[in-house]
Amino acid sequence: MSAAMAQREQGRRPFWRLEPLSVAMLVCVGCVCFIILAHLAVILWLSVIEGSPGAAMHVYSLKNYLEVFTDGRIVDVLANTLGFSVVSLVVALIFGLPAAWLVERTDLRGKTLLYTLMTIGMLIPGFAAAMGWLFLMHPRIGLMNVWAKQLFGLDNGPFDIASVIGMGWVQGLNLAPLAFIMTAAVFRAMDPSLEEAAHTSRANWLRTMRRVTLPLAWPGIMAASIYIFTIGFAAFDVPAIIGWSNRVFTFSTFLYLLISPQDVLPRYGVAAALSTIVMALAAALSWWYGLMQKRSRQFAVVTGKAYRPRIVRLGRAIYPVWIFLGLYFTLSKVLPIALLGWSSLLPFFQMPSAYALSMASFAHYATLPWDLVLTGVRNTAILMVLTPTITLIVSLAFSWAVLRSKAPGKEFFDFVAFLPHAVPSMIFGVGALLLTLYVLQQAVPIYGTIWILLLVFVIARISYATRMTNSGFIQIHRELEESAQMSGAPLARIFRRILLPLLSPTLLYAWLWIALLTFRELTLAVILSSSSNTTLPVVIWSLWLGGGLGQASAAALLMLAAMTPIIVVYWMLARRFGLLAAAS
Repeated sequence: MSAAMAQREQGRRPFWRLEPLSVAMLVCVGCVCFIILAHLAVILWLSVIEGSPGAAMHVYSLKNYLEVFTDGRIVDVLANTLGFSVVSLVVALIFGLPAAWLVERTDLRGKTLLYTLMTIGMLIPGFAAAMGWLFLMHPRIGLMNVWAKQLFGLDNGPFDIASVIGMGWVQGLNLAPLAFIMTAAVFRAMDPSLEEAAHTSRANWLRTMRRVTLPLAWPGIMAASIYIFTIGFAAFDVPAIIGWSNRVFTFSTFLYLLISPQDVLPRYGVAAALSTIVMALAAALSWWYGLMQKRSRQFAVVTGKAYRPRIVRLGRAIYPVWIFLGLYFTLSKVLPIALLGWSSLLPFFQMPSAYALSMASFAHYATLPWDLVLTGVRNTAILMVLTPTITLIVSLAFSWAVLRSKAPGKEFFDFVAFLPHAVPSMIFGVGALLLTLYVLQQAVPIYGTIWILLLVFVIARISYATRMTNSGFIQIHRELEESAQMSGAPLARIFRRILLPLLSPTLLYAWLWIALLTFRELTLAVILSSSSNTTLPVVIWSLWLGGGLGQASAAALLMLAAMTPIIVVYWMLARRFGLLAAAS
């Protein structure tokens, strides 16, 4: 029997006659799909319930939606979120797009270093940069405002980072590496023949850029822009650090306020209705993103060895180029982290001076609530190990079901796996909260435990992990598996002897990346945190929210120091296997 006939015969087998591993993977995929959809379904259900979700009798109505559309605060929140996302996108493109063009289309030296710094820059927690910028431009204590008031005799500082534009600026700096990686792929895959024709017609590089390069790259740039806008729309850490104290709320921070108010009962129904509206918006943006991706492929006509991109010689322009790149890294990473270090050494934040330096000490490090910090470290470490491990196991099952099995409706599996990418993670956090609190509390009491965090963390990373494992499966030719099947090898042995060894570089890279993202995750953790399952980012957020700026700075620096060895291992692995660009 040929391999093709064996595959067709396997596809005709009834479910109960499949190999045990096949059954296990299909059951796993089905269960995970059900869990993902259940998180979204409980939000839709609770959005149409009037009153308390825990009441014995439920009254169904559209009152929650009516409140969302008539509440002036929610309208302001959505306007803030829109403005914040637009500013974030513009800033990210201002820095990320030129850097991508410089790497892919010029003779800039140090391209590997720039690519490495940009990729690693995506791993620096956004809340750490936000804390540093608040020390720089806080209306009262910010260094820039204090200097301006002293220099010009002003009563009020001219800069206010605690605004929609200020928060968007910081978020845009954080998202610039993502813009860089996504648009670098666009410039790399673009047909250079039209640029060569423009050069032959004596067009200079600026005119070629305006009339040829950017129009060709536009669909890819639009796809990246939609993706970045979606991330900005759902961002929590920067608005929470900068905007919370000044009551400048965006969607994520206002949603958190609805479910965790300080002096009134939680408004779960309104939170669910608002989440449902944002889910619809996310679905529209996801559809648009997919459309732009399809259009961008029309311009990717790189074929074989004939592809030779035209390299622009920078000449003397190399000096402003490095000034531009140095300015970005200084503003986005060096300056905020340096201010965190300064704040962590002082009893209270103040201007740099000899007197302030004489007051520097490690008191904030010594007086940290170490019991709470160690609890956060322990929980974070557990999640860092379990989240990528379980996520990749589930993702392997999804990829096998979608790309190798004959299961009916396998396209639906891939669609569900993509949902955590399309829907803001904050909404899955709210769904998990409501699902475990009002549906599963009696049967599966995981509310307030570390297991609810593990569940949501795995769901949030499935989209990224399945893209990685899908790519790995696509690169492995079916002939290897067919040969093993012809020799009578069961599926378990094929996985152990063929697929897993070939996928191991991709799996190890993805494991480290997901572990680092888990280490820095604040959005999901803050919604589901309690005294027993708190993580290190939540501890830092709690210290900051409680006014312990110096202690929060010290804890943030300790967190960055703990991330450094993992980032080094990640970088070495990515460089060895040429996977630095895979994070996009």
